[in-house]
Amino acid sequence: MTLSFTATVTDRDVEVSFDVADGETVALLGPNGAGKSTVLSVVAGLLRPDAGRVELAGRTLLSTGGYADQARVDVAPHRRRVALLAQEPLLFPHLTVLDNVAFGPRSAGVARAEARSRAQEWLDEVGIGELADRRPGQLSGGQAQRAAVARALAAEPDLLLLDEPMAALDVAVTPALRQTLRRVLAERTCVVVTHDVLDALLLADRVLVLEGGRVVEAGPTREVLTRPRSAFAARLAGLNLVVGAWHDGALVLDDGTTLAGLVAGESPVDGEPVVAVFRPTAVAVYRSAPHGSPRNVVPATVTQVEPLGDLVRVRAGDLNADVTAPAAAELELVPGVEVFFSVKATEVDVYPA
Repeated sequence: MTLSFTATVTDRDVEVSFDVADGETVALLGPNGAGKSTVLSVVAGLLRPDAGRVELAGRTLLSTGGYADQARVDVAPHRRRVALLAQEPLLFPHLTVLDNVAFGPRSAGVARAEARSRAQEWLDEVGIGELADRRPGQLSGGQAQRAAVARALAAEPDLLLLDEPMAALDVAVTPALRQTLRRVLAERTCVVVTHDVLDALLLADRVLVLEGGRVVEAGPTREVLTRPRSAFAARLAGLNLVVGAWHDGALVLDDGTTLAGLVAGESPVDGEPVVAVFRPTAVAVYRSAPHGSPRNVVPATVTQVEPLGDLVRVRAGDLNADVTAPAAAELELVPGVEVFFSVKATEVDVYPA
């Protein structure tokens, strides 16, 4: 069920357009306030934009200001055939789990027996069929969210919207629900908002990165997360991203520092804006500038030092380096210390901005 979306919400400074193909899952990534939930609210009919057009499965759900050649349309939320799954399950506390899941089909006019049969099938599908007779208050957080997934899918929506569905769950139950979603979302048209890179990698075919209410990056999930072009995607993927201009075979920063790397595709033209991406684990840290080395060397000031598993993450502004704890102690790395980050050119990927 193809989705075509364009909307402007002036007071939130959001102006976004994108399409979702039939059977495709698209993840919306971005920092808080980027406009992700605003997009979902417009699609679901919970927010009317200043200008916009939303089409789903050949039906116009919304057509408003700025589209004078089109009739004004604003289909009620319950008639859009769109299901929104939020961070909280929002199950009806007075109904059993089975009747919660059967609520959607019953609202669409499905006979009670058929609705309950369909509900049981979906509860079995998400792995909690034996909990059908319980009330929501008797469920764990993970069980309640599975019930919410079943309720959303039992309504047979043309589009499923997921707004950080695992954000409120205990980390111990998240992997199991993620696998459940991966299975039940296969070949379904879906838009998912998440801050978790694993959600994007395991659930989404394609990623849109929003910053400041605009789409700043889009592409296949693995491409965006392994070769990000936006600062947020780079941080999410745990990568360093440096923006500069291409001159004489290297990226040049505003301060004149050069960064050599491996160019993806055709070599950029001199003066063309480019980005360089490299992993923090590829960065070596020195207290004095290394000499006689083919590595890139970037002067930096340590802003933060924090444990990261078996390593120590050394932050210097927007750049990160991962070093061993003994190395961090030997170098006496603390905020304010002047250091040099060094990385081999073979560890740096460069491509047009």
